[in-house]
Amino acid sequence: MSIYQDHAYKHGVGWSTWHLQWVTKYRYRVFSNSTLQKLCEIFLHEAAKRYRFEIEELEVASDHIHVIAKLRPSMSPSHAVQLMKGYTSRMLFRAEEERLKAFYWREARVRSLWSEGKFIASVGHITLEKAKEYVKNHEAHGAKAFVGNPRPLGLGRRSISATTRFEPHKIYKYFL
Repeated sequence: MSIYQDHAYKHGVGWSTWHLQWVTKYRYRVFSNSTLQKLCEIFLHEAAKRYRFEIEELEVASDHIHVIAKLRPSMSPSHAVQLMKGYTSRMLFRAEEERLKAFYWREARVRSLWSEGKFIASVGHITLEKAKEYVKNHEAHGAKAFVGNPRPLGLGRRSISATTRFEPHKIYKYFL
């Protein structure tokens, strides 16, 4: 069994693990209250379940959040942060509006729990050096060289490039 089978999706295979971080608006220490902190953790896990991604690690500090999340390859990390911030803000204001009014007193359509900023960093299962080595030695990893007719039954679109053999050394010499 391959490690890739656990990360296979409808039309692809891959990892998308991210370290995400964001802060409360005005860096207010909203989550120094343990009830609000626990509710925020619960709502973050609910958001992950609702939007189909996985939270590996989570820390709710008094004025910021750290999340290590495994996202679907089709979901951008920026979109994941947007979904988590929106869901947690909406649910926290519904559940604990009186406690949050001490920090954010504006009317419902104007108030915001989170600052606009965010921190996003990728987390890989291999190091950058290993990835560079893999790319450099790609032919040794089972890449198949194309030889012959790409459409043996004659189906599909035909073009001049489909009938000629790809010769990368002629193209790459201009980039060196």
